[in-house]
Amino acid sequence: MANRWKNTLTETDVTPETVYLNRRQLMGGAAGIGLAGLAGPAMAQEDALEPNEWDDITTYNNFYEFGTGKDDPARNAHALTTDPWSVKIDGMVDNPGEFAFEDIMARMTVEERIYRFRCVEAWSMVVPWNGFELADLLNLAGVQSGAKYVAFETLYRPDEMWGQKYPVLEWPYVEGLRLDEAMHPLTIMATGIYGRDIPNQNGAPLRLVVPWKYGFKSIKSVVRITLTDQEPPTSWNIANGREYGFYSNVNPEVDHPRWSQASERRIGGGLFARKIPTLMFNGYEEEVASLYEGMDLRKFI
Repeated sequence: MANRWKNTLTETDVTPETVYLNRRQLMGGAAGIGLAGLAGPAMAQEDALEPNEWDDITTYNNFYEFGTGKDDPARNAHALTTDPWSVKIDGMVDNPGEFAFEDIMARMTVEERIYRFRCVEAWSMVVPWNGFELADLLNLAGVQSGAKYVAFETLYRPDEMWGQKYPVLEWPYVEGLRLDEAMHPLTIMATGIYGRDIPNQNGAPLRLVVPWKYGFKSIKSVVRITLTDQEPPTSWNIANGREYGFYSNVNPEVDHPRWSQASERRIGGGLFARKIPTLMFNGYEEEVASLYEGMDLRKFI
């Protein structure tokens, strides 16, 4: 399938592999202890990356199903069994069913997408994903005319994902998109990073990637996709709707209640990395702004 979007990023913008796979979440609590103020002057959005040392990054990740500590996923995600794997597609579709992962992959066109990735905690990176457009999978299932939203669900398996034994969030993790967001050509289901199978701690074997939204919208280890005519519940919105809206589009003009979203720290620059300005819709404004025409983006966060 030919690309239907404009990519301004190149291999030189990609966050180094070791930095991505075990990333340090500098802002994951940094705002609460004042670290956000340590950065220097803003730098250009596409400046070269400065990787952290290996020891700084190998034990940090964020996948609460494997624990809330930043080194928990890297230590615990190996327990996740990803083969066999299947995805249930149901709701307002013509061809509902349980689809084996290998059968999905046999019918999808996988390509590399180099995307910016912006966390709500004000850190960012550039990632070379491998995956396929979500629209292709939804079309395979046959979206019915009355569908307006797409709901997603993460695997629930507490024996392997021991973090699910604790009420950090309501399990299983759930997310949702409006149908036009889900069908947009930028929205992909990622199956790999750097040409390799996606690691367990990053959402193996199949995760959503929506590059103009904050990272928590890109749900990991997906086992169910449901088409519906009602706005679906989403995990972080359930947990704290004031801080985490349904849309969660990257917007430097709307601050998180506890920190500014006007700038970000790109992973790979170390603890004292300079801030760079955050771009509207994470730099994809030209491609996606029309989806929200007429909406008050300060109200529909």
